[in-house]
Amino acid sequence: MKKTLKFNYKNFLIAILIFLTEVLIATKLKNIFFVRAYLGDVLVVMLLYFFVRAFIKINPIKLITGIFIWSCMIECLQYFHFAELLGFQDNPVMMTILGNSFSWLDIASYAAGCAILIFMSRLDRDKNNSSHRN
Repeated sequence: MKKTLKFNYKNFLIAILIFLTEVLIATKLKNIFFVRAYLGDVLVVMLLYFFVRAFIKINPIKLITGIFIWSCMIECLQYFHFAELLGFQDNPVMMTILGNSFSWLDIASYAAGCAILIFMSRLDRDKNNSSHRN
């Protein structure tokens, strides 16, 4: 897997915007069930993708695959109440980050976010290929 360190402002700014959106969802939109429960999970995989791509030039599909596997692992750890086992039950920030309950719908949300990322990466690749031909 070829990867190189290279700062990308565009991906960093996108990551910041997604992070701010996630904070807005967690603080101001938390009572809107669909947004909090599902849109936040779609966006979190995108946040990870753009944050990593802000610093490392890596194959997008391999990165998306790794993020999906990581997300599923964290979700499976929620089944065993991993955050509580680490002593975070009284820390709302860590409980929000790590989660506290397993859900197949969360995995479906991660998959949806990864599917959007694959679609975006293919559009970007096609755009770059067509601009190199002209």
